[in-house]
Amino acid sequence: MAGSRGVVIAALVANGAIAVLKFLGYLLTQSPSMLSETYHSISDTGNQVFLLVGIRYSGKEASRAHPFGYGKAQFFYSFLVSVLLFGIAGWESLKHGYDAILHGSHAAAGLVSFAGYQFPAWYVNVVVLVAAIGFETYAFKKAAVELRTQIREYEWSGIAEAFKKTSDVTTLTAFTEDAIALAGAAIALVGVVLTQVTGNYIYDAVSAAFIGVLLMGFAVALAWENKRLLLGESLPKDAEDRLRDVVRNHPGVVHVDNFRTVHVGPEKVLVNADISFESDLDTDDLDADITQIEEKLKAEDGRVRFVYIEPEI
Repeated sequence: MAGSRGVVIAALVANGAIAVLKFLGYLLTQSPSMLSETYHSISDTGNQVFLLVGIRYSGKEASRAHPFGYGKAQFFYSFLVSVLLFGIAGWESLKHGYDAILHGSHAAAGLVSFAGYQFPAWYVNVVVLVAAIGFETYAFKKAAVELRTQIREYEWSGIAEAFKKTSDVTTLTAFTEDAIALAGAAIALVGVVLTQVTGNYIYDAVSAAFIGVLLMGFAVALAWENKRLLLGESLPKDAEDRLRDVVRNHPGVVHVDNFRTVHVGPEKVLVNADISFESDLDTDDLDADITQIEEKLKAEDGRVRFVYIEPEI
């Protein structure tokens, strides 16, 4: 959880600073792609606020109404991020880019004075976007380190498998945001430079629209990944099979009748099992066996927090 919070805070600081710089660049040049990138960075900044709220809310103690805690709050707020903020920013960027393609861009070609020197206004956009790439690279690396830690811990094959199996949606969302932010800044930079080199506004306008499409596409992907956890997804089959084997191999266990797992929060899993024990076990031995099985399950996979066993003799 501490790792996720650090990733989000790093992204919040980076995106907040970048949003201000991009908006200043847009005001000076009226570049369509800079406005799209402004929407993008404002969206990302709002995203981090939502994710921090989710992290804080999920840390509340369990209650009668929520006996397994509030861990799913992170799934909910990450879903809001993907649908509301990414979707809105993507739509606005696409709409603005489309309008620029149809009616032409009004990018300023004037001069800007700074420290006694004058230079073309579009230079501001280049400097801002290069700075944005630097900031986003820092945030992206921090998120990537956290995600790779999970990949090593759970022996996943890579980022694609982690995207499908992780329950740490906060890190997943931050990682995806930062990757998109890097791509968006690079696309905007190419569009701005090509427009100035060729004198054709279409490159800047198309860049703005493409950034919108990129945002909306990843919004759908992130919403889909959050949906599986909101609906109560189990552990991946390989992880669940290992836990089932722990129960099956415990002395005195005859058969595992039912075995179910479900995520109740990021890195928090509930296990429920119906187990047939040997018929000659007395009550005290049975209680001891159940306790030992619970301890073994938690030792096998650190995500297991709650274990409920129904014994059958």
